[in-house]
Amino acid sequence: MQAPSEPPVEPEHPTTRRECRRPPSAEPGRPPLSRRRAALLGLTTLVYLLVVIGVLLDTALVDLDWKIRLVRPCERWPGPQPLLDDWVVAGQRGPSGLAAFAWLGWRARRLGRIRPLLVMGAALLLLNLTVGGVKIVTGRLGPHYAHYVGSPELFSGGTIFPSGHTANAVVTWGVLAHLAVRWRRTGALLAGATAWSVGLTTVYLGTHWVTDVLAGWAAGLLVLLSLPLLEPLVLTAERRLTRRPATPGGTPATPPSCVPPPRRAPRG
Repeated sequence: MQAPSEPPVEPEHPTTRRECRRPPSAEPGRPPLSRRRAALLGLTTLVYLLVVIGVLLDTALVDLDWKIRLVRPCERWPGPQPLLDDWVVAGQRGPSGLAAFAWLGWRARRLGRIRPLLVMGAALLLLNLTVGGVKIVTGRLGPHYAHYVGSPELFSGGTIFPSGHTANAVVTWGVLAHLAVRWRRTGALLAGATAWSVGLTTVYLGTHWVTDVLAGWAAGLLVLLSLPLLEPLVLTAERRLTRRPATPGGTPATPPSCVPPPRRAPRG
């Protein structure tokens, strides 16, 4: 008597494994930060701490602040002021955030995913928590409200250190460059130029000290370098927010990208 033949096994669908694979940041055993990014993160943290400590201890950095302030660039060279008054808006949270979220909303709709919006939201939340905390603790006043020459103007109820304009410009335009896959390198150059010019503009207008801007650059860059660490939270939030409704039988619906291909029924 001939043994029944085994039913033919269908070859694995070529796209099933690729589509259902977990994202690189979620793969076990893989560090979320590359060595280069981790080194940059450590170096930027060191620079940030040195600037903060230099201001708190009233070192030569405060003397540098006053040297630039006493030059009064805006009064000595008033020509570019009207243009720079408008340009500094690129670092304001409201206008830059509206422009960024408008583009990200269009991109999210095109991709069919809300990840771009969540990445920007997580980055800005982290920025507000870290920079806002230092602002409250230091309480530094800006150049226009300084009491006497040479004073670091700390613990006086101000909210000027680090520069929020500068840090926000780094994060907002840096995240857009990070999410622009096709034009990432060009976007990174434009984002860097924007953050650099916004910081210097605040010094020219006399609204920030030089150390405010240095700390703002460092604080914003720390957020950008920490984006891979935020990726698992972003992916978890995306899964929860876009979870499909349960089927009539009570089991959750399986995402289409992970549905295995149909197999042939065994022959009798």
